Amino acid sequence: MNPTLMLAWKSVNNRRLTAFLTILTVAVSLVLLLGVERIRTQAKASFANTISGTDLIVGGRSGQVNLLLYSVFRIGNATNNIDWKSYQEFSQHRAVDWTIPLSLGDSHKGFRVLGTNQSYFEHYRYGNKQPLKLTQGKPFTGLFETVIGADVAKKLGYHIGSEIIIAHGISDVGFSRHDNLPFTVVGIFAPTGTPVDKTVHVSLEAIEAIHVGWESGARMGQTPSADHLVNAEFQPNQITAMMVGLKSKIQTFALQRQINTYTKEPLSAILPGVALHELWGMMSVAEQALMVVSGFVVVAGLLGMLSSLLTSLQERRREMAILRAMGARPRHIFSLLILEASVLTFIGILTGTALLYGLLALAGPFVTQNYGIQLPLVMLSDYELGLIVAVQLAGTVIGIFPALRAYRQSLSDGMTIRV
Repeated sequence: MNPTLMLAWKSVNNRRLTAFLTILTVAVSLVLLLGVERIRTQAKASFANTISGTDLIVGGRSGQVNLLLYSVFRIGNATNNIDWKSYQEFSQHRAVDWTIPLSLGDSHKGFRVLGTNQSYFEHYRYGNKQPLKLTQGKPFTGLFETVIGADVAKKLGYHIGSEIIIAHGISDVGFSRHDNLPFTVVGIFAPTGTPVDKTVHVSLEAIEAIHVGWESGARMGQTPSADHLVNAEFQPNQITAMMVGLKSKIQTFALQRQINTYTKEPLSAILPGVALHELWGMMSVAEQALMVVSGFVVVAGLLGMLSSLLTSLQERRREMAILRAMGARPRHIFSLLILEASVLTFIGILTGTALLYGLLALAGPFVTQNYGIQLPLVMLSDYELGLIVAVQLAGTVIGIFPALRAYRQSLSDGMTIRV
């Protein structure tokens, strides 16, 4: 082993407590840096995979971000609805494999209500084309049955058999509730980390049934009872949007152009992947803020190491003087302190990396279960390796400051220090 490196190791080993605290500071800083980067990357991937396997989303004429927000994220309202005849026409198009109709406009205690059909359970995909799964119960089949998302069940304490009252519009107030038509919970979706978790799902027919006797959002006299409505047949006049899966990806742009130029009513067809990336770009400020915060944490950790080295240097002036008296040249003293800083940083990086993977193994299932963000135990990416190299170089550079100070200390100054 190189004599200078051996001396640096023994010097670090001789100051175990100080070295341990320095290593811990670097390790915690690295865990935060890589942890934030891993969560940022996976959150972005999860965001981009909020919906997958869907080739087009069709709604009333509007911007693609607005259409994406209300159809996928249940945020905002549609500028216009789609006529049911238009939906049927495109659902039977020769290029279309499947469609999922979406009807929005009602709510339950702050959660959006979505009207749809069995195609939602069969064809809706998220993440890496993962299908929706039920942790309890079954899909709705009756008129006044509902399947709720994981967050709805958790926050409101609902279970199979619970009854809920849907309100007209976004504001859940007394005069807007369909209080004579309760829905029974028959299924609960597994957590997905998507807006599905915060949605109450009912049938399209149910959306029509609860609005019998309502006009322009107002109750017009006595509304029919549930027993009376169960025996009636309902078909929607309009829906909010629809998701489309095609038989061949090659036909995507041709169908999109056909929908955008549809003459019977103004419609917009968007590519969900393109719209998702545009929306994420609008939120890039938050992403950059996370990286800046984690970067400052690393800087604080390295400054803590610098403070520790400078403090210990004052106590080691006699040690440096003895080394000089034994023949060590100033460059040896300089190299010794540089190596110490490098060794401490390197051990801190190893400790921090091991700690990171330990936390991922322990917290990964919890994060996936509650937030839908996958935190797989995969190898470090090139970008993460680049961050580690940058931390190692920064730690080495930090060692230059105490090394220069030791380099300039004279032999006589060191030998005459009072202790």
